Parts: sequence; C-alpha cells; structure tokens
Amino acid sequence: MKLSNDMQSELQQIVDFCRLIDKEKFVQRRTYLSDGERFENDAEHAWHMAMMALLLSDYSNEKVDQLKVVSILLVHDLVEVYAGDTFAYDIEGMKTQRERELAAADKLFAQLPENLGQKIRSLWDEFEEWETPEAKFAHALDNFQPLLLQNASGGRAWREGERKLSEVLRRNARSAEGSEVLWEYARKHFIQAEIDRGNLIDDENGRE
Repeated sequence: MKLSNDMQSELQQIVDFCRLIDKEKFVQRRTYLSDGERFENDAEHAWHMAMMALLLSDYSNEKVDQLKVVSILLVHDLVEVYAGDTFAYDIEGMKTQRERELAAADKLFAQLPENLGQKIRSLWDEFEEWETPEAKFAHALDNFQPLLLQNASGGRAWREGERKLSEVLRRNARSAEGSEVLWEYARKHFIQAEIDRGNLIDDENGRE
C-alpha cells in the first residue's frame, strides 16, 4: 500500500503521539503495588482497570458498552503526561486539578490528527463529565482498584499517611453510582479489613 503525502504525515503524527504517551509510565501514583514494595505508575493503573472492565462489567449498575469502558479507562489519565498525578488526598492540589488537566488535554490531544484527536478527547471528556453509564462505571473502577491495592499491600499507604475513614469515604463518595455491588464489596473486604488491621483510622465511629 502506497501512502499519499497526507497519509504519511498523519501516520507520523500518530506514531509521535504513541511515543509521547510512553511518558505515562513515568507518572508515579501514591498507591503501592500488591507487594507493597513500590508505587504503581499511571500506565500500570490504566492497564489494571482495563482488565477489570473486561472481568467486572456485569456488576455495573447499568448495562455498559464494555469496549467503551475499556477505552475510557485507557485514556482517562493520559493528560497526566503534562499535568502530573494529583494525589487523592492532596486538598491544595485538588483545587487546581481541573484547570491544570484541561490545559493538558488541550495541549495533548491537539497533537493527533484532528478527527482522531477529537475522538480520543471525547473519551476523556466523557469520563470527566460523569454522566453516561460507561463513565460512571469507569469511575467506580478508578476508585475500586486503589482500594484493592491498599488491601493487597497490607494498607501500607494508609498506615504511612495516617489516613482516616472519613477521607476514604469522601474520596469514594460517588463510587456507588457506577456499581453498588463493587462499592459494598470494597467497604466490607478492603476498607473494613484495613480498619480491623489498624491501618485506617475509624474516625467516623470514634475508633482512633
């Protein structure tokens, strides 16, 4: 197949973008991997949730397009290539997160050919708007996955940060909108388990 000059230019843009988003592997999160030895990165986080979407979509509150959920999850943190990760419990960082990430989205997705850039940007926007069943379930997984790793790593990050139950509940306030089943599972098997182990302070029920 012989490519026209325009097609060659478009292909080069896409390849350059693929090279650029490799930087997602260097964006460190604040959640330990299951062995508790190091923090995960954004790309590991996205892959893990994409797999979860394939395995857990039957537990969404509403029927979802599985491929759409996977696509949203693979795209949702790409802007952190420029904006960096905002720690879930960083109150000051959260104040500027939306502004920083919007600017990053404008810069990042503009580097793709226009039609493709609009397509990928629309997935990011859909996640941010939190309105469709797919976006709600993607958010549920985005919250469920760190809780799973907190539990798997022995609650290390919560223990080190002296995290409180009220903080975790605030962070997960909308999780049930995507999956009531997964949220209840997380509360019982991840959150309560770490309270019982002494890794999460139960300030909601007077247990310090």
